Amino acid sequence: MKSKKIEKKIIEKLKEVFDPEMPVNIYDIGLIYEINIKENSPVHILMTLTSPNCPVAESLPREVKNKAEEVEEVSAVEIELTFEPPWTMDMLTDEAKLELGMF
Repeated sequence: MKSKKIEKKIIEKLKEVFDPEMPVNIYDIGLIYEINIKENSPVHILMTLTSPNCPVAESLPREVKNKAEEVEEVSAVEIELTFEPPWTMDMLTDEAKLELGMF
């Protein structure tokens, strides 16, 4: 139960990070694939980018790490970048689709 509360706090922080190509946060775009929280080990975040050639390929994972580490209960974060499965517009949440005028 405690890890769900921490995960929720991390998600709220990650919603403060925006993709430079879309006016929507990276969580609602679908760039965060997994948030794994285990006691006595770093939080592991599996994420992707909108494309392998994304202009923020170096800075965005660092920003995600820094935001997640702002959560009081989080002492360390490991970011794993993947392109499997590749990101698609289908990964947008309904909130993101609404914000982008796709409804």
